[in-house]
Amino acid sequence: MIRNKTTALCLILAMSAAFSGCAEKDTKSPLDPKNPVTIEVWNYYNGDQLTAFDNLVNTFNESVGKEKGIIVKSSSQGSVNDLETNALAAIRGEVGAAEIPNIFMAYADTAYTADQLGGIVDLKPYLTEEEAAAYIDSYIKEGDFNGSGEIKIFPMAKSTEVLVINKTDWDAFAAETGARIDDLATIEGLTAAAQSYYEWTDAKTPDVPEDGSALYGRDAMANYILVGSMQLGTELFTVSDGKMTLHFEKDVVRKLWDNYYIPFIKGYFAASGRFRSDDIKTGEIIAYVGSSSGVSFFPDTVIKSEQDSYPIEMEVFPCPTFAGGESYAVQQGAGMVVTEGSEAELYGCVEFLKWFTADSQNILFSVQSGYLPVTKTANNKTAILDSGAQINPNMEKTLPVAVNTVNENQTYTTKAFADATKARTILEYSMSDRAVQDRGIVAQRLADGQSLEDAASEFCADAYFDEWYAETLEQLQAFENK
Repeated sequence: MIRNKTTALCLILAMSAAFSGCAEKDTKSPLDPKNPVTIEVWNYYNGDQLTAFDNLVNTFNESVGKEKGIIVKSSSQGSVNDLETNALAAIRGEVGAAEIPNIFMAYADTAYTADQLGGIVDLKPYLTEEEAAAYIDSYIKEGDFNGSGEIKIFPMAKSTEVLVINKTDWDAFAAETGARIDDLATIEGLTAAAQSYYEWTDAKTPDVPEDGSALYGRDAMANYILVGSMQLGTELFTVSDGKMTLHFEKDVVRKLWDNYYIPFIKGYFAASGRFRSDDIKTGEIIAYVGSSSGVSFFPDTVIKSEQDSYPIEMEVFPCPTFAGGESYAVQQGAGMVVTEGSEAELYGCVEFLKWFTADSQNILFSVQSGYLPVTKTANNKTAILDSGAQINPNMEKTLPVAVNTVNENQTYTTKAFADATKARTILEYSMSDRAVQDRGIVAQRLADGQSLEDAASEFCADAYFDEWYAETLEQLQAFENK
């Protein structure tokens, strides 16, 4: 079922050549193979992702690009932040900025800012209704800033979130306690399992009280708050005509607090490394929720010390959701934004983007980079596994779960508005930073001999939540209706 990468690339070249050779010349096309147009694409890919992207760019240039007169040049700008800074500086015409690229990768917030500056193109006129309908609906709608059906972000590759487990250590816990993987299907069940895991590990050393281990950690806290709110029936940020209205409902936020902050300060959850896969590697946790595109970084060994290390097996499951909540899952991943240019440049940009997101190419890129395909037909586990592309073992476990998540849930990402990035930053850190800070205090109290109940009681009080809620509400209200 899985062939080597060279075979897959050869198949794409053959298909591309066959398509270009059989196609009738488009008399409306402004392209001229004798005078090819050059398209510069800025991305933030690095490592394997950049290699996969550049390989496909070369394939395009050697086939369809050569036949139609399009040369694509790929340029990695480093990190997401570097790309955003460079792209907006170019559009603003800042001193020392590079020339504006024809295409650059952008999340909705950056694309919206660029659109407000008048720097990007609506691609709807360049796609037929049938072509636009081929993409997953929520992906194509992400670039519709004014509700008119415009397409100002072209979907390229996406990701969602999954639950990733160190199955080796989970199995040991489950064998002794009767814990079941099914317990982790809901956020409430996960919280209860984490308490049970803490108590089980604490009991391993009866002479050392309150030294239990955390079961779980989470990447991207903003996703937890935004998507969790949707599952609980409230959209935190609603947007109309670019203006954001805040719905920071206290009862909803309290449920989010009780299922992250409270278990965190008690030691049931944890976060210390840059990513939770780092915490898996050090043995601090045995499960985490993170991006499906990041599972390739899951370690194959736990290393607690030079003398204490052991191999582990990974397993992937759907991201837990609130019990009885609505079926929402996160939608993430940047798309491609096309800037103003000549008709030949715009035509060339769209030809490249449509080619790249055709099923064969998009599946190949996805399995090599860890992202998900963006069309309805390609976002199918059978299509992916039968594609002939070489799949990393971790991604072979992840992709079916991620694909099912997208197909079986409503995927959600916030609509763009002014200062959306700053508002999201507050969601990312307000609860998680407070949890880390207060866990430090609780840990010191435990070391001083207090019980867990006494050490954490101050932070579990309603008044403490009310104080944090009021502070965070005021911060978010600063971005409302701007």
